[in-house]
Amino acid sequence: MATPEAVGATAGVDRAAGVGGTTGAGGGGVVVGVGARRGVEAGELLGLVDAALSELGLGRADVLQLATLVGKLTEPGVRAAATALSVPLFGHSAEALAAVPVPHPSPAVRAAVGTPGVAEAAALLTGGSLLLPKRASARATVAIARPHPDHRPHPAGAPTVTAASPHPGRSDRPDRPEAAPQSADLVGEPDLRHHGDAEVRYEGAELVDLAVNVRTGTPPEWLRARLAETLTELAAYPDGVEARAAVAARHGRPVAEVLLTSGAAEAFVLLARTLAPRYAVVVHPQFTEPEAALRDAGHPVHRALLAAADGFRLTPGAVPEAADLVVIGNPTNPTSIAHPAADLAALARPGRTLVVDEAFMDTLPGEPETLAALRELPGQVVVLRSLTKTWGLAGLRIGYVLGPAELIARLAAAQPLWPVSTPALTAAIACSAPAALAEAEEAAVLTGEHRDHLLKGLAAFPTVRVHGTPAASFVLVELPDATAVRARLRELGFAVRRGDTFPGLGPDWLRIAVRAPATTDRFLDALARAL
Repeated sequence: MATPEAVGATAGVDRAAGVGGTTGAGGGGVVVGVGARRGVEAGELLGLVDAALSELGLGRADVLQLATLVGKLTEPGVRAAATALSVPLFGHSAEALAAVPVPHPSPAVRAAVGTPGVAEAAALLTGGSLLLPKRASARATVAIARPHPDHRPHPAGAPTVTAASPHPGRSDRPDRPEAAPQSADLVGEPDLRHHGDAEVRYEGAELVDLAVNVRTGTPPEWLRARLAETLTELAAYPDGVEARAAVAARHGRPVAEVLLTSGAAEAFVLLARTLAPRYAVVVHPQFTEPEAALRDAGHPVHRALLAAADGFRLTPGAVPEAADLVVIGNPTNPTSIAHPAADLAALARPGRTLVVDEAFMDTLPGEPETLAALRELPGQVVVLRSLTKTWGLAGLRIGYVLGPAELIARLAAAQPLWPVSTPALTAAIACSAPAALAEAEEAAVLTGEHRDHLLKGLAAFPTVRVHGTPAASFVLVELPDATAVRARLRELGFAVRRGDTFPGLGPDWLRIAVRAPATTDRFLDALARAL
């Protein structure tokens, strides 16, 4: 594979040879590197791309992918341009871009984003050769490169992919694309390991917690009593047989299709360590632990970003056909959108593992969109559940996986011995009983009423926008200068969840937990003051 250092020697030869014979991804195609200022419009960027392609005698069908700085992946104009071209949008870290020599380095760009060239370096990180140096408009730059013949571009149709390896062409396993670095290494990347509990842990502060989506007043007294009874049994090793049977009966599945875990988060780690996906897609914005676990296990992760303009709904074509692992939340954290079960079932197909995180499904009365009992879908369909949210058991760590028996056995083999404690097993049994399910249903109905009260109050603020139809125990809002508003709310005694750590969102988003009307009214009063 040609190295970035070879660019200067080969660019002239390639331009003289011409590239007019390459059509679309099947014929080789080109990579378009993109630099963009904040607020660039898709029309301006597409016009610049078309003009650059025209200089080479090419058209849009020749484009394999757009590539840019990872921090630009959330720019609406850049994303819209990739959608219009029907190609993936690939983001590189500033470190990776800075390692690529470019014909037109810019000290100003280096000072601003950490690399002397975005468009040219992004185009060249495929290990190929530059066909057209950067061309600029008022708010964008583009450059075009032909990838090396050995380069395997990411399949067309992926709405967004992120974070190429800072070592182009290097892979720990030859049968997989280059591994992506951890999110902490990526300039401008969201902090995938930030969670709502961090918002309420401030020394000396007593905050009303609207950042964590655990139902208040839980665990209920009867469940506390059941858990307390287990304290006399702690000398014995845990035995999960009865708990697995209880969960299996609750969902109408064989016991062999149930795995109990130390919270649903453990399931993401087990899946990442057990599966070997070639093209893993995480649908964002959503809970970030699935992507973090996949990256920790060395898997490249591609992001399919759902748009606020679509109400964060799953749209046709959002998930690439080539994906052999798809992870999606339903209802999704943080958007609170419940995707129709039929739409999720349509993602299942032979050769693909579909993972649906249903941690908040029991906040929907009747759980109408669950896939938990569907066993005949093609491929491997895995459903994750948590008892944390409705029953207030975050500190106990209890969740479970539903899926094909063969995969469940592989996941179980990856667990340590006795992974779930005796109190947690007791909770799984108790919360799967008919009386507990009836109580959870009542709680879901009440949560819906409380959510409607919050939404009505938020509607009174002209600058606060709710996209789509929230269905879970939290609401995602967009408002200007949300970072400063969050800080002022904290000063007024309320903790809300920042949104910029979720891929696909940014600094103008906050997540607010649904609480009882009295608490909500106090929050709305504080929000009015914070705004």
